Amino acid sequence: MQRPLLLRRVIGKSMAPKLRPGQLILATTIIRKLKPGQVIILEKNDKQLIKRIERIEQDKLFVIGDNPDASTDSRHFGWLEKRYVVARVKWPKLAK
Repeated sequence: MQRPLLLRRVIGKSMAPKLRPGQLILATTIIRKLKPGQVIILEKNDKQLIKRIERIEQDKLFVIGDNPDASTDSRHFGWLEKRYVVARVKWPKLAK
């Protein structure tokens, strides 16, 4: 059974200053529509990453970290299929 909410602890500085290392976040696995600006949890190489959606084209996402100097994101690994999205961050609210 899939759980509708995930609690995760931030590791690393890729989303600083909005998300700090050690901070807890709450995310929903119920994803109706993805939009640029939303912060998501995605699975890449058996790791869960927290990134912001920069662009969407068809079924692919270009994701970035809010702290580009500390982020490994689509600038490094390219576009990702939407199927890699695990959840969308609900709390804290993270407007760009």
